[in-house]
Amino acid sequence: MKVLRTVWLLVRHEVRLFVSLWLWAARRTHGTAGGTAFGYARGQGAVMLGFAFVCVIETVAMSVLLRDWPAVERAVLVLDVYGVVIVVGMHAASVVRPHVLYDGSLRVRRAGHVDVRVPLERIASVRRELRTTHEKAEGELNLPVGAQTSVTIELDEPVTHVTFLGRRRPVRVLRFHADDAGGLVRALTQERSTAA
Repeated sequence: MKVLRTVWLLVRHEVRLFVSLWLWAARRTHGTAGGTAFGYARGQGAVMLGFAFVCVIETVAMSVLLRDWPAVERAVLVLDVYGVVIVVGMHAASVVRPHVLYDGSLRVRRAGHVDVRVPLERIASVRRELRTTHEKAEGELNLPVGAQTSVTIELDEPVTHVTFLGRRRPVRVLRFHADDAGGLVRALTQERSTAA
């Protein structure tokens, strides 16, 4: 049963990546209606382009190396092309699934695998804080982009973060990146003061 659940979670993630590719091509976003979106993908674009380029080079190299074994070459070609699509899909998911500030909550996201809703009344403090090192700690969720985070939120009460494979863990500190970290902190501070 646990294996089937893991397979289901992996398939669901792949579907999200393909949906993200479609949304990216259509220049649309996911889940931003009624809120203010704050992107975070700008800092990773060059790295993801580099990954995709390496995957394409590897695809060409494997085609040359396996040209004497056509059946193996075709199978490896399909896997390599799928790998390129997944890398591009991961970047697309980051572009079309930004952080979103609604009236009563902040939705913190990372591509297709992290989606945490933070009620504004639980936020004890929010600040712009550039960090380039992140050690794992109980009750903390770090979502770096390009190895850095730029916003830190501390909570009065924990929120639940569901991991990639479905494990639930309470989180009291969130660190994440936003392309306009100052704008996000200002908007979040203003929204909290209006709600108070």
